[in-house]
Amino acid sequence: MYLRAILYKLTMTILQLEYFLAVVNYGSYSTAAKNCFVTQPSLSTQISNLEDELGVPLLDRSSKPIVPTDVGLLVLEKARMSIASFYSVKESVNDLKGEISGKVRLGVIPTISPFLMPKFVPEFAKKYPKVQLDVRDMFTSDIIDALSRDIIDVAILSGGYQMQIKETKLFNDKLYFYVSPKSELFNRNEILIDEVDVSKLLILSEGNCLRNQALKLMCLAQQKVKPSYNFANCSLETLMHVVDATSSFTIIPGMAIDFIPKEKWKQIKPFSKIYAHRKVSMSVRNTYVRESLVKAIKESLIVSSKKGIAEYLI
Repeated sequence: MYLRAILYKLTMTILQLEYFLAVVNYGSYSTAAKNCFVTQPSLSTQISNLEDELGVPLLDRSSKPIVPTDVGLLVLEKARMSIASFYSVKESVNDLKGEISGKVRLGVIPTISPFLMPKFVPEFAKKYPKVQLDVRDMFTSDIIDALSRDIIDVAILSGGYQMQIKETKLFNDKLYFYVSPKSELFNRNEILIDEVDVSKLLILSEGNCLRNQALKLMCLAQQKVKPSYNFANCSLETLMHVVDATSSFTIIPGMAIDFIPKEKWKQIKPFSKIYAHRKVSMSVRNTYVRESLVKAIKESLIVSSKKGIAEYLI
């Protein structure tokens, strides 16, 4: 009975710390309660019980959004470590049983998600039916913030540009020109970047990694010329439709080719003399302890990346 009481107390304390962490992450009791799948009064009561036990207020409730007090900031880091340690015990037991289950919140950048997720999700769900996937499309800056605040567990992004987070490379994704049938580039078998008119390049808005990669490639050829158009808050598909309707061109990732109608494959041109590509990587939040689940995600992503025709099309 005594051991059971200790375990119950430990579980309740971890639960209270999770609720406290959720309020700090979301800055709101209502949003935190919604994401913790509990009622707001229940969440509020548990945090108050934690504050009573510690004898200090942890949250400044007068602030909008709600922020931790000075003592709360000290407790915050300890809370993250305690929660990670607690769940690492269960993770170790699951590993011994050979069981991979639970929920994982996956953030994916918009220039990867629509092309990789349709291959990854069925592959992963078939192999790991006990895992609940929560997939969210997010810009890179939002992913970095969400990882730091424990809002997502794992992120899939274009690697090599984010110094704030630790990334593990998954695979290279080749880049291609996508040109208009009205463009002078249409009849080329491959395209040398020194020969293109950068002013006719269509690129996504700030916040998209593909924009940075396109500009980096083009600036090798023409340092002082800027594209004439930027497209804010639109998709790569929209950009391609604009290319079809004009005499312009854009740069697309190889993983997108599987989703382009076959009659438009003649508009896809490889780079000449350079290996144009982007690195696709995975990042995991610092306090996430589900190593077996992370490994399973990584393996499924790599397998899914090979289920395409981009490498063999051109």
